[in-house]
Amino acid sequence: PLQQLQPKIVPKIVPKRLGTSQKEPREPQVPRSLIKEIFRHFAKMPVTRDAFRIVEKCSERYFQQLSNDLEAYTHHAGRKTVEAADLEVLMRRQGLVTDKMPLNVLIERYLPLEYRKLLIPVAVSGNKVIPRK
Repeated sequence: PLQQLQPKIVPKIVPKRLGTSQKEPREPQVPRSLIKEIFRHFAKMPVTRDAFRIVEKCSERYFQQLSNDLEAYTHHAGRKTVEAADLEVLMRRQGLVTDKMPLNVLIERYLPLEYRKLLIPVAVSGNKVIPRK
């Protein structure tokens, strides 16, 4: 008699997950912390969250356009690898590199020393050039 009064417990059926995810694959993004650090360095003042979100979106669009342009230059040259010359052409078209402001000056002005050493060839003792090409 007691078993008839108690409600029956029905096990809940949980559908099995498939091995694949239901989400679309996301494109890689520049880390938010890096964008924030760079923007704070140049802004030198507090930034609201709303303003930072806009900066983030603009940065994403900028890098996406930059990548598309570099891909087009490389494809036009008949290569499959982006080279430093492609980047210099792009920066010249953007007006960042001019005859009065060469790429090396921009590198020296805005990048830390460890990156400058990697990008600008320097002659050292023993008639060696660092970095090698």
